[in-house]
Amino acid sequence: MSVLPSSGGATNMDSGSQNPDTFNNFFERWLVEQNQHLRELVAASRQQSSVDEQSLRCLVQRVLDHYEHYYKAKAKWGKQDVLAMLSPSWISKFEDAFLWIGGWRPSIAFHLLYSKSGTQLEDQLEELIRGMGRGDLGDLSPTQLSRINELQTKTIREEKEISEKMAKHQESVADSSMVELSHLVSEMMRKGDEDGVDVEKDKVESAMESKEEGLKEILLRADDLRFRTLKTVIHILNPIQSVHFFIAAAELHLRIHEWGKRIDHNHHQPS
Repeated sequence: MSVLPSSGGATNMDSGSQNPDTFNNFFERWLVEQNQHLRELVAASRQQSSVDEQSLRCLVQRVLDHYEHYYKAKAKWGKQDVLAMLSPSWISKFEDAFLWIGGWRPSIAFHLLYSKSGTQLEDQLEELIRGMGRGDLGDLSPTQLSRINELQTKTIREEKEISEKMAKHQESVADSSMVELSHLVSEMMRKGDEDGVDVEKDKVESAMESKEEGLKEILLRADDLRFRTLKTVIHILNPIQSVHFFIAAAELHLRIHEWGKRIDHNHHQPS
């Protein structure tokens, strides 16, 4: 889950070496930075009584900026190789199996929030009975819950729209123009007409490029929804709640990535 991706360490995007390996290097550096942010977030959560609100806000903004940097970089590389962004080689097969259009499903943010909120609520039940909450995700107010529910409904609606657009685009790979072109080239290949195949090469490339352009548009919409959902959730939460949300997101992302890579490694070991 990529929620749950300092903007430092970015590769030079204009070097002319934009390819999956380059993004792989960027992603690995981004993970290192996310791990560093996780340590800072955990430290802040443990010292929340002695950390002023402004310091928490700065930390939360820095982490949010880190996610934004990820999506900006992904958008630039996506223009060069959208297929690599949709079938990333830098994540595990386990992670890949749970992808929604090249990343985490936006509605997962709410499952994460409610799961962590429920856990923290149980942990402080006795304190809440005594009227002494901790101010974390177990203390979401009725107003916050209402706003989160409204955002969830809106996000799921947009998610569905993008899913339907993707489904329609996938179906277009078998539209009449593609079927006719594939038959024409197949007939030429059967007749050994290599010159004819070369003549149709431009049509083939044009058709494939058209499909890729459609994928680029859909990926941009999906990533935009991912980041907007994350950003709006953080705006609903107070600073210390945002800290706890980012901790849960980073822990889930980093551990699933680690466990998935371990599974890949084990599968490649000789039996």
